[in-house]
Amino acid sequence: MKKGDATLMSPSEWEVMRIIWTKKGASSTEVIHLMQLKRAWSESTIKTLLGRLVEKKMLQTIKEGRRFFYQPTVTESDAMNKVVFELFDHLCSMKKGTVILKLLSDLTFSRADIKKMQILLNEKMKTAPVSITCDCLPMNEVCTVHNEDC
Repeated sequence: MKKGDATLMSPSEWEVMRIIWTKKGASSTEVIHLMQLKRAWSESTIKTLLGRLVEKKMLQTIKEGRRFFYQPTVTESDAMNKVVFELFDHLCSMKKGTVILKLLSDLTFSRADIKKMQILLNEKMKTAPVSITCDCLPMNEVCTVHNEDC
C-alpha cells in the first residue's frame, strides 16, 4: 500500500483524521477524548480506527514514553484534493460544471472564498471553451444519452 491513500479511508477514518489534522498531531488519549465528545464511540473502536490509519499509512506513530502520538503523513488538503479529483474523474466531462454549480448553491462559503472563486472564474473565462464534449464513450461513438447537450 502506498503512502497515505485518502481514497481508501472510510467516513469514520476521515473523522479521526480531521481531528489529527486540526491538532497537527495528537496522542491516542487526546483523539479518544475528542472523538467521544463528537460520537458515542468506544475507546476500542477509536483505537481500531487509529490502527487502520497507521496500516493505510495515513498516520505514523511516535512513542513518547508510555503513550502514542499520531502524526499525519499526508496533508488534509492533499487528501481532500485526491478524493475530489478521483471522484470527478468518474463523471462525464459535460456534467462536471453542473455538479460544481450544485455544490456552490448548496454549500456555505466565506466572503473571502467567494471573492477568490470570482477572481479565478474571471481568469478561466478568458480561455474557456464554448462547450465541453461528452467523454463517456470512445471518440468514434456518437453520444445519444447527452444528445441535447452534445
